[in-house]
Order: sequence, then C-alpha cells, then structure tokens
Amino acid sequence: MSVSAAAQDRPTFTPYPVAVLQGLDKITARISTFEAPVEQPVVFGSLEIMVRTCQKRPPEEPPESAAFLEITEQKPGEAASRLFTGWMFASSPALNGLQHPVYDVWLLDCKRAE
Repeated sequence: MSVSAAAQDRPTFTPYPVAVLQGLDKITARISTFEAPVEQPVVFGSLEIMVRTCQKRPPEEPPESAAFLEITEQKPGEAASRLFTGWMFASSPALNGLQHPVYDVWLLDCKRAE
C-alpha cells in the first residue's frame, strides 16, 4: 500500500467552533446540555471547561465528533485543580471521561456557531 493510499483511508475531520456538551450533577440527578465555544471557558457547577478544539467527520463518513477538553475544578478558598485533559469522543462517552464524585461531563456533538 502506498503512502497516499494509506492517507486516503484515514478519516477526515473538520473543525467546528462550538462543542455541545452534556453534564450530570450526581447530587441532584439533573442533566444539563450546554454549548462551549472553542477557546472560551464555560462553567458547570464548580467545573470550568475549556474546549481547545472540536472536530467532526463529514456526513459521508461514519459519524464521529471529537473534542480536546481541559476541565478544572475551582472550590471556594482553594487553588484550582486540573481534573481532566484529553480527547472525548461522542460515540464512546465512557472511553475517556471525566472521573469526578459529583459531576459527569461528556461530548454530544460539534456544531457551527449560530
């Protein structure tokens, strides 16, 4: 197989400016869906979520959205602590998720700004 043929077999991803995330507050059992623009922090409970990139496959390829996230927790009177840095995949939320006693956060989709 030539290098160009191998490159053609790789899925292509297109960057999008907004990540659609879902969060679960385990104390209240409340699920919230919210948008997080790339490079703009959003707050969910005591968490600050920064989406560095959100990418999605084109419609003619198998569906997949992926986002690189940095999640920090800010408790009153304490220094901020980084809880998560890495890729999340919409098709596999349990693959690489946030491990936290109170909150779950996962990626639903990437979309264009409205």
